[in-house]
Amino acid sequence: MLITEILARNARLYGEKVALIEREPERNHRDAITWKEFDVRANQIANYLIKKGIGKNDNVVHLMMNCLDWLPVYFGILRTGALAVPLNFRFEADTVFACTELAQAKMVVFGPEFIRHIDQIKSKLDGFVQEYIYVGDKKKMPDYAVWYKDVLNDSEDNDPKIDIALTDDAALYFTSGTTGDPKAVLLTHRNLEFSCYIENHHHGQTHDDCFLCIPPLYHTGAKMHWFGNFIVGARSVILKGIDPKWILDAISEEQVTVVWLLVPWALDILFAIESGELRLSNYNLDQWRLMHIGAQPVPSSLIKEWQKIFPHHQYDTNYGLTETTGPGCVHLGLTNTRKVGAIGVPGFDWEIKLVDSDFNEVNVGEPGELAVRGPGVMKEYYKNETATSEVLIDGWLLTGDIARVDDEGFIWLVDRKKDVIITGGENIFPVEIEDFLQGHEKIKDVAVIGIPSTRLGEIATAIVDVKADCTLTRTELIEFCKSLPRFKRPRRIIFGPVPRNPTGKIEKPKLREQYTGNKEAFKFDGKAQEEQKPALWGRRKTDRKTT
Repeated sequence: MLITEILARNARLYGEKVALIEREPERNHRDAITWKEFDVRANQIANYLIKKGIGKNDNVVHLMMNCLDWLPVYFGILRTGALAVPLNFRFEADTVFACTELAQAKMVVFGPEFIRHIDQIKSKLDGFVQEYIYVGDKKKMPDYAVWYKDVLNDSEDNDPKIDIALTDDAALYFTSGTTGDPKAVLLTHRNLEFSCYIENHHHGQTHDDCFLCIPPLYHTGAKMHWFGNFIVGARSVILKGIDPKWILDAISEEQVTVVWLLVPWALDILFAIESGELRLSNYNLDQWRLMHIGAQPVPSSLIKEWQKIFPHHQYDTNYGLTETTGPGCVHLGLTNTRKVGAIGVPGFDWEIKLVDSDFNEVNVGEPGELAVRGPGVMKEYYKNETATSEVLIDGWLLTGDIARVDDEGFIWLVDRKKDVIITGGENIFPVEIEDFLQGHEKIKDVAVIGIPSTRLGEIATAIVDVKADCTLTRTELIEFCKSLPRFKRPRRIIFGPVPRNPTGKIEKPKLREQYTGNKEAFKFDGKAQEEQKPALWGRRKTDRKTT
């Protein structure tokens, strides 16, 4: 069933029940719409776009922050038969232009946060963009745009009944660009439908569940996890903000049962509880049954600490890519917490194998590139045959992640293929070191990157973000790392923030760019490893205390 048809069914079955709730604690704002209102808004958007000539084979850029109208706009675009093109809200103006140009989008729907971006590139966009729809305060609306509320008021609310097949193209999702320029992933209506079934199959949502959506909706992870509630007509909360108090307030007051967190947010919640900033006795959390995490490697130490505080919670790790229509091609499973640290087993209706550079399967226990096959695999990289042929082989998708499988069939993520550090001929997988360092009680976050070395090729460098009000010295970390094999120990340590994108992934290209040219931090390349060991951990003699 098309997801647009699932929305229509929800409107028929649960029309007067709440579908979406928006909470913006910073403004003390709360709003909500019913399933009927959701469906009507999607129809109004679709009918307006159709009236303006939008239809199959057209593309519509969707550039909005999370809000109550994000999903109605998305579904309205899909109902025309055109492709929805959600863009990362962190893209700079030039990247917004590049993505819009690649899509040759005929329309752009945008929020107030992106007026400056559109203003900067509009002269170039006008070569193919025919109209701009503005979703926000009319007082701030640019004179070249039409107002969203006028679009709704001037459009019919009936289903346009466009003939759309499951095999038709549905959406373009741009990759995060953590390993290079964003690529456009082409997904079909079948891909989107399957993500509803797999998410619900994995986490068992019923009509009585309530999902808390915090990550950005432009990303496949957030929306595809929401699909598990959507398919059973269950309500969901869109929370604008990631403060631990706001998260617990929303869970308590809206009776949330399912929460998908990113690692930094889960850590922030634990830190707030540990410091006494949050008192669990002030919240009604008994109904909260599931906390799951994805989008990045999850330190086992985090989950063990979480289970001490929330022993009744179900837990799942979810692995996926934009190219697999988001999370679920591999997941831990609700009953496998003894395997915390693994990303899990093949998801519902998915197959996996680990392969070498010649696409031959590796032996059990050996690292290899993770390849997956299932109904969520993308159709292609849009207008990029070369990139498509590099990752799609006989229906298998090469993920770019190095993993290993244990003797029970559980998959353990080793690292990104492009992030592997080769030092003195040895392969070092940064994730293994990051997971180890994350176990230090004073470390808030950590990233490990490879830095060029004339002698060793690359050296492992750890960027360490220390918990507030904690003091951590290089000497302590040197001692802590002695339980690692010598070749895996970081050769340098830098104390500083770890940048992450909106989906929680470490922005390693940014770190490499930031530190490769830092002569003070990288004066030594390891030639006098034994004699000058302290120097190998960075030149600064002072210790760092965060406040």
